[in-house]
Amino acid sequence: MDFITKQVALSRLNPGESVEVVGELLRFTLVFNTGAAFSIGSDIPWVFFLIATGVVGYIIVMARRLRSVGWGLALGMILGGACGNLIDRAVRDPAPLHGAVVDWIHLPYWPVFNVADSSIVVGGVLAVVLAFKGINLDGTVESDDSGEHGPEDTSDQQERS
Repeated sequence: MDFITKQVALSRLNPGESVEVVGELLRFTLVFNTGAAFSIGSDIPWVFFLIATGVVGYIIVMARRLRSVGWGLALGMILGGACGNLIDRAVRDPAPLHGAVVDWIHLPYWPVFNVADSSIVVGGVLAVVLAFKGINLDGTVESDDSGEHGPEDTSDQQERS
């Protein structure tokens, strides 16, 4: 999805061009970002290439331990988004491993972003929620008393114990 939407943006928009979609609420603006969010570190794009490569590798290794649908969804969204932006950094100009990420979704008071960025953020928020709820990668749930409950335990069963 990220790749397709970036290709559409590249074929329909000129760099820096902004098109109103829903008034000022939503615009499509084509920009090329060599940095991270808010263009932080735009002079060191290779660092973000290495970070994204590490994130992808870590998630792939962690996937073996996954037994939780929620964690699978969260890490899958982060993995998909990281891969989408990693491909841009690997192959787009100005140079291999220094490439610019194609961003095109523009909301008021927010930097321009893309579908991969959205996937990373939503996956990250879901991961934080799962962690706060005490849900482990293997689907077990941390409890306040004696340790862990199995994935088959529900809140009602935990409250009765």
